[in-house]
Amino acid sequence: MTILLTRSRLLGTALGVALAFSAGLAKAETPANVLVVAQSIDDAVSFDPAEGFELTTVQAFNNVYQRLIQSDRKDGTKIDPALALSWKPGADGKSLTFKLDPAAKFASGNPVRPEDVIFSLSRAVKLNKAPAFILNELGWKADNVDKAIEKVDAEMVKLTWTADVGPAFALSLLTAPIASIVDEASVSPQTKEGDFGNAWLKTNSAGSGSFTIASYAPHEALVLQSNPTSSDKPKLDSVIIRNVPDVSARRLLVEQGDADIARGLSADQIEALKSKAGVKVLAVPSARTDYLLINTKANATLGNPAFWEAARYLVDYNGIAKDLLRGQSQIHQAFLPVGFPGALTDTPFKLDVDKAKKILADGGIKTPFKIEFPVFNDQPFLSIAQSLQSSFGKAGIELDIQPGVASEIYAKGRSGQYQITLRYWIPDYFDPHSNASAFAINKDNSANTVARQAGWVIPDLTNETLAAVKEQDAAKRIGLYQDLQKKLQKSSPFVFLLQGSDQVVLSDKVKNYVQGLNADQVYYDQVEK
Repeated sequence: MTILLTRSRLLGTALGVALAFSAGLAKAETPANVLVVAQSIDDAVSFDPAEGFELTTVQAFNNVYQRLIQSDRKDGTKIDPALALSWKPGADGKSLTFKLDPAAKFASGNPVRPEDVIFSLSRAVKLNKAPAFILNELGWKADNVDKAIEKVDAEMVKLTWTADVGPAFALSLLTAPIASIVDEASVSPQTKEGDFGNAWLKTNSAGSGSFTIASYAPHEALVLQSNPTSSDKPKLDSVIIRNVPDVSARRLLVEQGDADIARGLSADQIEALKSKAGVKVLAVPSARTDYLLINTKANATLGNPAFWEAARYLVDYNGIAKDLLRGQSQIHQAFLPVGFPGALTDTPFKLDVDKAKKILADGGIKTPFKIEFPVFNDQPFLSIAQSLQSSFGKAGIELDIQPGVASEIYAKGRSGQYQITLRYWIPDYFDPHSNASAFAINKDNSANTVARQAGWVIPDLTNETLAAVKEQDAAKRIGLYQDLQKKLQKSSPFVFLLQGSDQVVLSDKVKNYVQGLNADQVYYDQVEK
């Protein structure tokens, strides 16, 4: 079946195209003005940039929203203008004044105003969803954020903060997806029970990016439509991101031409497609860090540091990276990914079952015992989980693998309803503190960090982490983050396993697709077919 769409019919039929594919219809050549992407989108919780914190959602945000500033596409450590044409730090070292682009417009046609910046950043803090801790780094809380963001004039807005950090770090924070600017005039009327329009933005958009959300069917498809008012006008009319949970089906779709891009294929499938005509494999360095998250509050065994230590020697790192994933990930045993200043590259742990058994015995932990192990029902996570099940089993620890859709696994982790789970972490901005704040801050369970999800209260490490972000000497600052990595590497309820390398399969027809080191750096605006 060949589907031909005109621009005028695109919006009304795009979701139908996606669902038709999902229904298993015959081969359908993708329309020339539509990009079809096959991947899993089961992780999506919300497309509100103040809440969305999953791979699918953050990949969408750079295409739907703009921020005041943005990370450079080729070099994420550099910062480029976006909605702000320029910015100036204050003499006090704790403020920034931004001059907005007077030509910038939202998809609604409304101009981008200082009021929209104020509304967007303050609502993100007040909603206090999963990514809120990023803006909390500035000392912004629900009771003080309104005073921290003020309109200077019709084109200028000033941000101030109380935290002991400088303008350079503040700029890094403002490149994170949570700092996306939404259209107040479009969102405010959708507010229900003081939610700042959050329920509506879960499945709709109100941005100034290259695309808008035309439609979203959970676990089926996300359809993005071009935004004619955007300063970054896309080359294509639409992007259909199909939910294809089965990796074999993804391979078949891209191989037959029913999809233009496929993500998350297995190492075997990637290897087979390298020699296939009509497709190409793009290898993209990734800042994704895969790790085991241990719930220290689940029971006495999991809260015992001896278990954390033993777990480090019950991972077949070489087998997973070299034999199982074959180029899709590399062994990495620290919380900062390679590519970030100060990242440790040593790998002190290897599979040593006898050593792990001794550590368990010396720590008073008796085997055998069983652990619930919820994991994403997707590759490579299931394959990694099976390897871990085998190696842990040799020490008398039965990992009970419980596959689930990603959104459910995230919910279990955030609510503490798990024992051990396999997770990944991707930095929110290009600074070492992005990861340090997640894994090494939890003074009193008041912050939405990974350490809190582990039930790991660490006031001393929290203070050390806060001292690192305040350090103005670059070399000393890197040294502080290296010291933190060593401490967590030695003893923490996290077992750092791998750093990813994304392998994306593209049709030969696809040109100018760009993907960067960080998760949100997926760009569809310049793609052509």
